[in-house]
Amino acid sequence: MLLRHEMSDVLNLYWPMVTQSGKFNTWQLRILDAIKCCRTAAMGSHVDACTNCGHLRISYNSCRNRHCPKCQGTQREQWIQAREEELLPVPYFHVVFTLPDTLNLLCLHHGKIVYNILFQTAWSVLRSFGHDQKWLGARTGMIAILHTWGQTISLHPHLHCIVPGGGLTPQGKWKTAKTHGKYLFPVKAMSKVFCARFIEALKNTLPDKMDDGMVSELYKKPWVVYAKRPFNGPLCVIEYLGRYTHKIAISNHRIKDISEGKVSFSYKDYRQSGIIKEMTLDALEFIRRFAMHILPKAFVRIRHYGILSSCAKAKCAVQIKEQLPEALKPKSDRPLPQPYNPKECPCCKKETMRSILRFNRRGPPENWQDLAKMVLECQY
Repeated sequence: MLLRHEMSDVLNLYWPMVTQSGKFNTWQLRILDAIKCCRTAAMGSHVDACTNCGHLRISYNSCRNRHCPKCQGTQREQWIQAREEELLPVPYFHVVFTLPDTLNLLCLHHGKIVYNILFQTAWSVLRSFGHDQKWLGARTGMIAILHTWGQTISLHPHLHCIVPGGGLTPQGKWKTAKTHGKYLFPVKAMSKVFCARFIEALKNTLPDKMDDGMVSELYKKPWVVYAKRPFNGPLCVIEYLGRYTHKIAISNHRIKDISEGKVSFSYKDYRQSGIIKEMTLDALEFIRRFAMHILPKAFVRIRHYGILSSCAKAKCAVQIKEQLPEALKPKSDRPLPQPYNPKECPCCKKETMRSILRFNRRGPPENWQDLAKMVLECQY
């Protein structure tokens, strides 16, 4: 599908407005500049040549930033393939923890602290319910993915949690959860515990921001823990993760128009059964909303806990798979994408492509092809 507009087009068109507005901090400006320059001469480039047939190919470097709409496909596929190998032959459940909008200002100014507390509290709640003999009585785990946006790119922090439908007892035995209807644990009870623990953690971490009025307002707000129906088999987890793990605030295909100082984009209105609508914002407001979702430096937005954590999953997976019948083990028929091979020549199909020239951010000269041919003749 041919894209009419991209996020980089928006930034290039309105960049002077962005730099002069004073609405963005230095970290946001750095990320936005990388997205603006991604796969252009401003990022530098390199020339590959085929030593067999002489085919020349110039490639512009990518920014590889996790907020860039152009740079997520390869990273997403690599991550999904790694998770497929770790997939357990058990039912999985989907739980979403959402923060009330009262905390939006705190998220903007203390995002790293608030989002860390969100991860810690969500796992604390699920771990407690898992240890409770009434519901499971075993050690469970989760994969948690942070999203901070809604469909209109407004601030809407929430945590998507993928939880196996069971856990390991202290004796190393797999125990299937006593599901509460179609959900793993009762959502109303989880909501109350989530609310109390999150507020308590905020009071301990940001005491100067948590006065009596703020605490009272937070207790009045509904704290939503949303439990979706369990996945139809472990392989559906992979399909879900493929859509959500490396998702960003807005993808390029949703941007419809960027003219006359405004940006129009499509969104789903879930209040009206997900009908597709279009919204138009001033360009600076659109970019400001996008920048709200730039995460703090080195912040980890996909985390693994319990029996799915990096330090435990290898041992736990072996224990669980040994106890479950072979018939339950998932067998993926998902066609694996052919990895891009930069050494393969698109003309003669031989692995004879070699990088022979590199250009800095000033971009390649007009006679780059002549230069490349001279280098190719000299070297090969």
